[in-house]
Amino acid sequence: MIRRGDANDTAFLRDMLRHAYYWRWEEPELRDLPVSRYVEGWGRPGDRALILIEGFQPVAAAWYRLFTETHPGYGFVDEQTPELTIAVVPSRRGRGYGAELLTSLLAQAGEDGFAAISLSVEPDNPALALYERHGFEKVGERGGAWIMRADLDR
Repeated sequence: MIRRGDANDTAFLRDMLRHAYYWRWEEPELRDLPVSRYVEGWGRPGDRALILIEGFQPVAAAWYRLFTETHPGYGFVDEQTPELTIAVVPSRRGRGYGAELLTSLLAQAGEDGFAAISLSVEPDNPALALYERHGFEKVGERGGAWIMRADLDR
């Protein structure tokens, strides 16, 4: 079951950051970007989260957030394009949860009026193929990670 996330899920989203972000950044200015900016003050305009529940436990999350040029995320493209974060707890990977969440979140972003969504991914991350199947294309590179963007049908 997938449900909409809210401010009560901030602790779970923060925990999921450990599973989502494990970069090998080479650029010093990127190493200093706080990962916490992906969840701090959750619930501001442009925030949206989906939580996948297995049994009674949350086991995966996908969310997006808008960033500014002065306070960008790792996959920042522009101030009108939200950046995606997605993670599945390791013991639940390989069950299609990531694809299910990604499909749902992309549809939600289109319904929310966004024209595109971005993300940052290491080129050797197994999820890269999933992103490409969902229309993400490389638009840049930063610190060895790819910045990808997908146009949304609205």
